[in-house]
Amino acid sequence: MRIVSVRAWPVSFPVPECERVSLGIGTAVKRDAVVVKVVTESGLVGWGESHHGRAHGAIAHLVNTTLRALVLGMDASDCVGVWARIYRFQLASHGMGAATAMAMSGIDMALWDIRAKAVGWPLCRLLGGAVKPVPAYAGGVALGYQDPAALVEEVRPHVESGYRAVKLRVGDTPARDIARIEAVRRAFGDDLVILTDANTGYTLADARIAMPAMERLGVAWLEEPFPAHDHRAYAEAKSFARIPLAAGENHYTRFEFHRLIEDRVLSILQPDLSKCGGVTETMRIAHLASAWKLPIHPHSAMTGINQAASIHLLAAIDNAGYFEADISRNNLFRDRMVSPPWSIRPDGTVLPLEAPGIGVEVDEAFLEAHPAIEGPGYV
Repeated sequence: MRIVSVRAWPVSFPVPECERVSLGIGTAVKRDAVVVKVVTESGLVGWGESHHGRAHGAIAHLVNTTLRALVLGMDASDCVGVWARIYRFQLASHGMGAATAMAMSGIDMALWDIRAKAVGWPLCRLLGGAVKPVPAYAGGVALGYQDPAALVEEVRPHVESGYRAVKLRVGDTPARDIARIEAVRRAFGDDLVILTDANTGYTLADARIAMPAMERLGVAWLEEPFPAHDHRAYAEAKSFARIPLAAGENHYTRFEFHRLIEDRVLSILQPDLSKCGGVTETMRIAHLASAWKLPIHPHSAMTGINQAASIHLLAAIDNAGYFEADISRNNLFRDRMVSPPWSIRPDGTVLPLEAPGIGVEVDEAFLEAHPAIEGPGYV
């Protein structure tokens, strides 16, 4: 079980102009990812995803150099020990760096894939859970800014396929955002759970206008109205309405989530397994949140690796929320790079894969055929 190889691939594919969507952070022009492969001396292979952080080449380089050197030769089953070594030599001694948290997440995820494969269990079972249904919402990089009638037609096939919850993109203007939410609510009624994500696109003035209207429309949460570091804005916005505030995809390790919990502002925590420190750290965050009766709704990154791993984790914790099902069109990282990571069921749930480990197979030829495209992913 000794680690003999660690490799990260930065990969990209362009988004055709006809398929580009706009969010609070801009218009998507390409998709990036960082895929991590760990191999043991016995030949066991684990796969993980490190979030690209809009600097996929840099994140992959960090994995392939510094972090690789730190973990080679260690026991692949010692996820806590590997995590602690990287923490000691990178995070504790040089500050809580986002780049290291993202890079180490892919290594940690791959090690859990190896551990579960070694015992022949699906990851959820190794984490203390079972193969059981997990509720899902239709989200990901889609359901963005558009005419309300067009948004209704975008939502419709997802509702018809089984989804009982959808996440709409807001952060445009409060008036246009509310018009879109109203249209979806009218079209599908009160039984559809509507979530919203501003992608840090709101000012406090925007939130003051939008949040009471969202409460009136029964919106279940407002996600990331402000940047992750703007704790004061979140605290002030909590008084604008009773709609729950959600965040966490841009917070790293349990040490940052500790503040989110103790501030008593957020009702929804959204750690990303590919960003916050991997499976090891997300389990710690989930347990910490459980003591405060706070649910975990993981942010799901771009590839089917992280998506499948997120379902496993949700099936193994007692404060599990929704799986974020990426329903973006032509996501090659979900549809071609890996075997199918999940499928929606008629009751709006997904199941963890039952194969040993995370359960997805990765096409290495795809990784080689889709090298990094430099430049910003959103414009």
